[in-house]
Amino acid sequence: MQAAECTWTHFEMLRPLCFKSPSTTPLIFNFSKHFQKGYSGSSFFRSNRRISNYPSFMATISSVSTHKDPVSTHDATPNITHQPVQVAKRLEKFKTTIFTQMSMLAIKHGAINLGQGFPNFDGPDFVKEAAIQAIKDGKNQYARGYGVPDFNNAIAARFKKDTGLVIDPEKEVTVTSGCTEAIAATMLGLINPGDEVILFAPFYDSYEATLSMAGAKVKCITLRPPDFAVPIDELKSTISKNTRAILINTPHNPTGKMFSREELNTIASLCIENDVLVFTDEVYDKLAFEMDHISMASLPGMYERTVTMNSLGKTFSLTGWKIGWAIAPPHLTWGVRQAHSFLTFATSTPMQYAATVALQAPDSYFAELKRDYMAKKAILVQGLKDVGFKVFPSSGTYFVVVDHTPFGLENDIAFCEYLIKEVGVVAIPTSVFYLNPEDGKNLVRFTFCKDEETLRSAVERMKEKLKKK
Repeated sequence: MQAAECTWTHFEMLRPLCFKSPSTTPLIFNFSKHFQKGYSGSSFFRSNRRISNYPSFMATISSVSTHKDPVSTHDATPNITHQPVQVAKRLEKFKTTIFTQMSMLAIKHGAINLGQGFPNFDGPDFVKEAAIQAIKDGKNQYARGYGVPDFNNAIAARFKKDTGLVIDPEKEVTVTSGCTEAIAATMLGLINPGDEVILFAPFYDSYEATLSMAGAKVKCITLRPPDFAVPIDELKSTISKNTRAILINTPHNPTGKMFSREELNTIASLCIENDVLVFTDEVYDKLAFEMDHISMASLPGMYERTVTMNSLGKTFSLTGWKIGWAIAPPHLTWGVRQAHSFLTFATSTPMQYAATVALQAPDSYFAELKRDYMAKKAILVQGLKDVGFKVFPSSGTYFVVVDHTPFGLENDIAFCEYLIKEVGVVAIPTSVFYLNPEDGKNLVRFTFCKDEETLRSAVERMKEKLKKK
């Protein structure tokens, strides 16, 4: 979400704030305002909107009580009461993410988690051993801000192999703490308040939040099933003199769509014609199944106006390492690096050395990775079809989107709640990936980045307990 999909850190930081008094039960999770508006009828929301007893997590926690020891008159802990949680207006709408909420419900109900996009198996030993060796070798202090030289070189070499483009690792590669930070650094470093940025919905939730922090105006083009094709005429009419950039995610989370060469060529022509930048999130580039991945930067005339973002986590099943990067020409890299310098400054040193080894993996590693995921995908897709879902094609990523309406629930939230509580399987409601939640109310997302036994167990639960209505 790719990059980090959940805000578990926020939960841990605010855990002490969730208890007003011994008699008050905290509400840990709540959805964003635009999401609640469309789904207030769900029992999940009805139970979570009892404002008097269950204040919204991270939004309307109304008080914090810190009780001083009556015996001590020198307790340094202040007695604080009735302190509202404070958040900048630009972030008010972004509450705890759906991924955190669904993962917690999975634990509560003992459900199999096919929602959040992280593998339940470990990454390759040769990469982990390289990290251990780097730590033992004393590579444990701050790295150079824009990346360890060896890693920058490895990124440039991989990019040349994938796209045919020769880039300068010193001037055109910036190492970041995961692709999510690359996204944030790109938005904050290159977008000015009031600039328009076009997104394709459904989209990874980080995009809208970081654009909000940058003060951008988000314009949205909705990709619709069954093929989630780009509506070119709508895109043309959306681009204006204020359009600064278009953000593309291919292979695409959550749909699994891969942008075709024809779509990319058309978008490229529009960008050149209107002097628009392109930001591309390509974290699933090695998980392309039905067609070859095409990097926008490789198209004629596009490298000079493209920031290409990627990461280690998806390809090497090491999502917790948070190693990412941004590739851009020097005039765009400057802005990315300026923002990066004041976000994280530098990324984990030993992990960068290990990531260098990872990117130098032989072609056989990537071929085996694709074979393994195709086998997992086949298990889940066929299982979902057997259960009765309408399954939409997924050409890349490790996600698949389905239509849940054959089972008679009013929307994706109600369905996912039922699926967790009554069936014991977790999926993600896709309406959280749209500016207008109504556009995604019939769809849910499953992931197949799990071992085959887990996938088969989830399918069997759904076959046994999920019935068409």
